Formats: sequence, C-alpha cells, structure tokens
Amino acid sequence: MKVLLFINGNAPRSFPNLENYNLIACTDGAFHYLKELNFPLEKLDFISGDFDSHIGSDENVYQDKFILTLDQEKTDFHKALEIILEKGFHNVDVFGGSGGEQDHFLGNLTVAFRFKDKMDIKFYDEFSEYYFIPESFIINDVKDKMISLYPFPVVENIKTKGLKWELDNVNANMTTDMLTRNLAVENQVSIDYEKGDLLIFIGNKKRDI
Repeated sequence: MKVLLFINGNAPRSFPNLENYNLIACTDGAFHYLKELNFPLEKLDFISGDFDSHIGSDENVYQDKFILTLDQEKTDFHKALEIILEKGFHNVDVFGGSGGEQDHFLGNLTVAFRFKDKMDIKFYDEFSEYYFIPESFIINDVKDKMISLYPFPVVENIKTKGLKWELDNVNANMTTDMLTRNLAVENQVSIDYEKGDLLIFIGNKKRDI
C-alpha cells in the first residue's frame, strides 16, 4: 500500500507512474504547480493545508477533497503525513521536498526524521532520491551513481561495501564530517552502522568522480 505525496518545493519535471500508488495527495501549495503542469487533478484523494495560498476557481470543483488543517505549530508536510498515517498507510514517496526556500527543505528532513519509526518516507527530486536508512541496509542497481551519507546528527561505526571510498568503523558528526560525493563502484552497496540516524542520497545519473 503506497502513497504519492506532493509538497510545496520545486515542482517535479516528470511524474511517476500513478498506477503504482494506492493513494495520491498534495498540500495546498503543491496544488498550484500540479495545475500548471496539467496533472490529472481528479486522481488526487485529498488536498490538505491551511489554504493560506488561495486555490482559486478550482476550489468548488475539488472541495470534497479538501482537508483543512489549521495547526500553525506543524508544517503542511507534517499534517499531511498525520492524515496519511490515520488512513493506515506507511509507505510514502514525496515529491517537492527540496528546492524553493531552503529552510523548508531542512524542515522537511526534520519532519521525516520524526516519522521515520512509523513510516517509510522517500524523497525524490531532479538530482537524487534520499531517505533515512536502517542500521543494516543494501541497495542494488547503483553502480556509477553518486552516494552521499549524512549523519543526523551523529552516527557511530559506519561500514560500507561497494563504494569508491569505503568507510570502516567510521564515527560521523554532521558538524564536522563530510561523507558526501562518494561513488558506487559495485552494483550492490551495503551500509551498516551501530548507533544514530543516517540519511542516504542516491544520485539519479551515473557519473565518474
């Protein structure tokens, strides 16, 4: 059971196969770029937010899909995830999580961190896919793709296999250590760590470093 969620960052350049999703939703800010990109709005199951950005003439047409969320202590992304969780879904692909105002991007990562034990949340943009990974993790079909690891904020004893610059029992802190811009030299990459929380960024394109 999988959810597709659009939030108010940079609009995606293309859409995934909508048939792969059991529920499709967006925040009110993302609704604007979906209209401009001629997204089939009838496919949306709900549109959530405080609607501080005016929906316009489509308001009456899609009013039955609106879920008003007025809690100003939470972001629209946070509130959308709460709705998704209440509906019984735990696997979410997010588009529009990066770009735009960078404080929103950092806020989106923090929201994903808060939900990481309840939901499997993956972000997608024009450069990469990125998400929190468990303490033992394997990815396939990544040879020649850029792999970046980011402690959130501290990770202990990171070990990797399949990267150009391998890590062997490395401790990392987001304020002092750079584990970005690595390269997968094998088709399968394994990552293990003992304590902390770790983000992975997987580049969309194959490259040489």
